[in-house]
Amino acid sequence: MGDLGGVMDMTEGFLRRGHLVGFDELPELVQMSGESAGLMRARVFVADLRDDVLCEMTGKGMDAGEGGERFSIDDSLPGTAFRENRALSEMGDDLDTDRWWVPVLDGTERLGVLRVDLPAGRDDSEPLDGSGPGATVSGGDRLRAARMLASLAGLHLVSKRPTSDAYSRLTRKGRMTVAAELEWNLMPPLSFANPDVVIAAAAEPAYDIGGDAFDYAVADRTAQVAVFDAMGHDSFAGLTASVAVAAFRNERRQGSNLVGIGEGIERALIDHFDGNRYATAVLADLDLASGEFSWVSRGHPPPIIIRGGRWVSGLECEPAHPLGMGLGLEVTVCREQLKAGDRIVLYTDGITEARDRTGDEFGVARFIEFLNRHHTEGLPVPETLRRLMRAILAHNRGRLADDATVLCLEWHGPSRNKALRPTQPEP
Repeated sequence: MGDLGGVMDMTEGFLRRGHLVGFDELPELVQMSGESAGLMRARVFVADLRDDVLCEMTGKGMDAGEGGERFSIDDSLPGTAFRENRALSEMGDDLDTDRWWVPVLDGTERLGVLRVDLPAGRDDSEPLDGSGPGATVSGGDRLRAARMLASLAGLHLVSKRPTSDAYSRLTRKGRMTVAAELEWNLMPPLSFANPDVVIAAAAEPAYDIGGDAFDYAVADRTAQVAVFDAMGHDSFAGLTASVAVAAFRNERRQGSNLVGIGEGIERALIDHFDGNRYATAVLADLDLASGEFSWVSRGHPPPIIIRGGRWVSGLECEPAHPLGMGLGLEVTVCREQLKAGDRIVLYTDGITEARDRTGDEFGVARFIEFLNRHHTEGLPVPETLRRLMRAILAHNRGRLADDATVLCLEWHGPSRNKALRPTQPEP
């Protein structure tokens, strides 16, 4: 492809046809659009709920994945492209083609990967993954076309999945409880990024989460975040957490401060459960211009700060009573001035209290050591949290006695006056 004409035709055709395409018709649209730009045998693979495997979308069957291939995210080249958020290539099915794996994103939410085949033209001087000769990236128009197609696929995937159960069927490997169904449909995407901040979260047990929840929003140069841990581990705990998240959104959208937000959540929980249900929480906001981090604790474990990839500390703050108990204790707002690159971690006690078969807890010290070690390795925040959840599940033999939720916020420093903003912020 000598010029960008094919890319423009592909983009125009994809957008024009995409308006009336359903979720199960998306694979055909991706393949047909790719062919118009010289991208052969284009396929979309989406990550399952736990980011364990990549599942091919075929457009067939109740899950739109009948007959499709699957790849391990931890042990395959497409999995490496997903984990590291970079395009990788290998030899295709014959000597005349290269096979490329390109990340599919919605903003910075990792959705999966796009596979395309191209006429061979490798440059073995640019190895990517260390897997041997032929693993390369091209800087030419074909890679640009593949990335454009991946972006189009991601945008349409997100817009089509709420109207079809096929996506949920394809990305689940187990039966989900009603409480988990409620919460996953309430909580925001697992990651967000702009030039100022990265926010990422993870929650387990994915199919049986009951009382944990997280929420965040960015507006008017302020990032507002919260983590909740509702009493119990059943559908009532899920309802409690859902009411807390809804009240958090309602109060912040009316411009309430942190103390007022907590009071509004407490009123909502008492109104709904008559004081018989409560939730601990950390409610916080970050001024993206100045880096001032403010938070209140409602009977919850304190946030952790990671600075410079070395210094780690808990941010202590006098806690008030859990939300919904109506004890009337004074609420203290605490503040910390962040430096560029600082990470703030909010978590529930299911993270640190996970136990192995001998009763040994995962513990705060091991939790902090894990975060610190992976921070120094320079991993993107979402990948750090993915690995953390695997470590906790492995420690507890794959089954958690309590919900485990973590949210990480990384401040990049003020960027309002930066002349050049990245077109694809690192997740």
